Amino acid sequence: MKLKNLFNLLKVLPLFLLIISCGGPNESDDPIIIPVAKVQATFNMSISPSDPNVMLFDNKTVGKGEFMSEWDFGQGNGFVEDLPGIEEIRFDTDGTFTVTLKVTNEAGFTEDSKTVVVNNGTGGICPNGNCTSNSSSALKDATTTFFVGNITRASRINAGGKHTEVLKSDFSSITSEYEMKMNVMYPSQGNYDFSAADVIVNFGFDNAINVHGHALIWHNATPDWVKDFAGSDSEFEAMVKDYITTTVTRYKGKIGSWDVVNEAIEDGSGNPLRNSIFKQKMGDDYIKKCFQWARDADPNVLLFYNDYNMASSPGKRAAMFKIVDSLGDLIDGVGTQMHINYNFPSKSNIQAVADGTVSRGLKLHFAELDVRANPDNDQTSLTAERADEQKAKFKEVVQIYNSIPLDNKYALTVWGLKDNETWLIDFWGHIDWPLMYDDNFNKKKAYDGFLEGLQ
Repeated sequence: MKLKNLFNLLKVLPLFLLIISCGGPNESDDPIIIPVAKVQATFNMSISPSDPNVMLFDNKTVGKGEFMSEWDFGQGNGFVEDLPGIEEIRFDTDGTFTVTLKVTNEAGFTEDSKTVVVNNGTGGICPNGNCTSNSSSALKDATTTFFVGNITRASRINAGGKHTEVLKSDFSSITSEYEMKMNVMYPSQGNYDFSAADVIVNFGFDNAINVHGHALIWHNATPDWVKDFAGSDSEFEAMVKDYITTTVTRYKGKIGSWDVVNEAIEDGSGNPLRNSIFKQKMGDDYIKKCFQWARDADPNVLLFYNDYNMASSPGKRAAMFKIVDSLGDLIDGVGTQMHINYNFPSKSNIQAVADGTVSRGLKLHFAELDVRANPDNDQTSLTAERADEQKAKFKEVVQIYNSIPLDNKYALTVWGLKDNETWLIDFWGHIDWPLMYDDNFNKKKAYDGFLEGLQ
């Protein structure tokens, strides 16, 4: 190439590169327009501290640009404009009211809905939708913002006596100790046995006591025929779907909540999913499948994931929340077992479980509460000093739970009525007194600690 031609080429090259970098001479100079996003409606509600028939609604919606908020308070008046500050709305009539906040901008509208339940026979608006009957029992009277629960068995209900008397007088929720698990309800392929579960559910329903279903899927309550399932993986999955659908549908309208999957996380390094038959046959997403089938069977029941050591193991707690986050709208709450000692875990670690649940907008169930007074087997009887320490731990747990927002409360369930019925004696092989009643159903200091935690 001649030197002159090369010189001319170098003179025009920058202009050519400039044209390319600007998109060419025909490229539009109009600004890039970013579409406006919808604004997500959200609100909090609470009962007025001065009037049990007035609900306070707080519009918490935030978003960029202009948007309009409207309320439908479920009383037949349709949508009305949201006014500045807290909306104070009176509900005088017994019934269930759906309150909806609608937020609209140029991209469209979103809605957030919550339910208000009114029963003037129990004092007006029912906290968290839980209407408990008037009772002389201190526990049921005191726990007005959440269920206070205990466990039971069909045989104890059928026997009646003091056991059922205490359940009816002191508790607003019951959980089956072991008879609403797969090995009992589905003992052989194609043959369901709901006889024991029916006794428990009907007792709760007949006595206006909430029933918490525990638990649909648990590796330790898997019948042998399921562990040794001879069919294909797809046939196994269809069987589990049928079991969950059949069970949840049977108790639709009678059971308020279910532990869908129980204890799916290993305790070891990294806290992986437990290598159960359900994981082996259905894959790592088996938990989500089970929640979907339960949700399809009863869209109104509350669905929980339940596990232990949530307070004592930060790693396991993180693994649990990872599972919870993956479930999205399928899950309503977290069940965290409270099998603890009088001196462990720390208050801050128990609080961390509550904080993690509340931050996700989920309901919290402090499940399976018992407080070991003799974890080191250094006591032959419950001394006054140890009873005081146990009382303090019960109080601490209840204080933490009672301090969470109303929308996040569900139930605090104690795992046993009286000390000599606790599972811990057989499990650890020595005496202990972890509950709120002694062997003769007398209330202990732990009972007083529970009450003091509510103050």
